[in-house]
Amino acid sequence: MSEAATPDPQRAGIAEHAPEWVRTHYGDPIREQRALARGEAAAPLGDRAVVAVSGEDRLTWLDSITSQQVRALAPGESTELLILDPQGRIEHAAAVVDDGATTWLIADAPDAPGLAKWLTMMRFRSRVEVAARDDLLVTGYVPGGSAETAVRAAADVVWTDPWGGVTPGGWQYAAVAEHPGTERAWCEAIVPAAGADLVRSLPLAGTMAADALRVAAWRPRWAGEADDRAIPHEADWLRTAVHLNKGCYRGQETVAKVHNLGHPPRRLVMLHLDGSDSVLPAPGSPVFAGDAEAGRITSSALHHELGPIALALVSRRTPGDAALQVEADGVRIAAAQEIIVPADAGATADVPRLTRLSRRPLAQDR
Repeated sequence: MSEAATPDPQRAGIAEHAPEWVRTHYGDPIREQRALARGEAAAPLGDRAVVAVSGEDRLTWLDSITSQQVRALAPGESTELLILDPQGRIEHAAAVVDDGATTWLIADAPDAPGLAKWLTMMRFRSRVEVAARDDLLVTGYVPGGSAETAVRAAADVVWTDPWGGVTPGGWQYAAVAEHPGTERAWCEAIVPAAGADLVRSLPLAGTMAADALRVAAWRPRWAGEADDRAIPHEADWLRTAVHLNKGCYRGQETVAKVHNLGHPPRRLVMLHLDGSDSVLPAPGSPVFAGDAEAGRITSSALHHELGPIALALVSRRTPGDAALQVEADGVRIAAAQEIIVPADAGATADVPRLTRLSRRPLAQDR
């Protein structure tokens, strides 16, 4: 293979349209992760992409075809939505923020073209326009640090992750008194080409650093926790991406039925991995309970405080106290299980509730 054709491991998973300097890491993922967590570095997210929805019907139209209530979304207000198939399985997921003229959807890069195509097909007579915007760079940062001012100066609009609490109409399945998501302060800025040089001049963290902070907060995303049979309940995604009291949308019947009458067939768990073999399992790696396969890894990361960690979807029947193992590169890795979605998750489960978030925009977004 010629040198020009040799894949760059620091560009693995990065979209082709992302600037060439956007990387999975910049030489020291742990140092980058610490700086990112302190708010002192920005993370150009080359694995994210933007879809713009404009037109006077955009919010009521999105409200009618997605899992989230967005018809009254105020400028600067952030939320997220899912698009489900008729059986309630997740087809697309997107972060959502509106600027008063355009609704901006931030999606995982592999999913963005399909999301834009599906939305375009669903316009019918609605007064909306849909455009995939490969010319924009999504940049993540932790607010409150030195990186925030510079990124905001370069950005057109900023999405604030709602994962810090249960949004109106949502429901938490995680049976914990203190959810790690409450500590997740995270923003994603949409930066035009003119602002890319300003981002490049900042201390940078790669996508690996951003993903480690996400996994530690039990935060699902389409490219990881959603396979072709995933439903929102399995990943505790009703917390922020589903409004249980809104009007009819495709897949709503399954959402309501599983929540009110049944239990999700799989459940998301956090795994603390034995790091002695220095092997980090790739998404899709099998998880075993004894000799039986219990599920699959959905995301994994090396966290600067927790060490090697992973999210996995396992069968609901997998005992919560089962000793698990993950197979990676032919090696079985011991994994301590931390329950996120309990086996009896649903409307009747006795689960502690978090204080519900106000969805009013931040003062600087108004």
